[in-house]
Amino acid sequence: MEPQDFMARALELAEKAAQAGDVPVGAVIVRNGEILAEAFNEKEALKVPSCHAEILAIERAALKLDRWRLIDCDLYVTLEPCVMCAGAIVQARLRSVVYGAKDPKGGAVESVYQVLSDGRLNHRPVLSQGVLEQECSEVLKKFFAERRNK
Repeated sequence: MEPQDFMARALELAEKAAQAGDVPVGAVIVRNGEILAEAFNEKEALKVPSCHAEILAIERAALKLDRWRLIDCDLYVTLEPCVMCAGAIVQARLRSVVYGAKDPKGGAVESVYQVLSDGRLNHRPVLSQGVLEQECSEVLKKFFAERRNK
């Protein structure tokens, strides 16, 4: 599978979040070219502020592998991770992070903060942005436009 395929799956998950009334963000964790874990935002459904797609996917991958170090895993997420998720990415030692849309209000990879490239931290994943960026951006714009119209 190609990066676009993994991001396409993350987009499908983002749509599930939107259908459930949550901000449409989806994430998949890939190991050896196969999806190991996946999740979408569930803050509203679970009433827990840390239930971002990235956090849930990282937890599921760690449980599946029975280890917290995900050094051989790659995260694909539809939206630039926030500070909380960037911290979890560093703690999990993910090999790489690929994200679709930038988050100009809360992104912690390049938009507002640069947590994942901060040389003071003990781990810095390989970063890639823009895979299916337009599609990832559109799902968010559509969701918030519908919310404003209600």
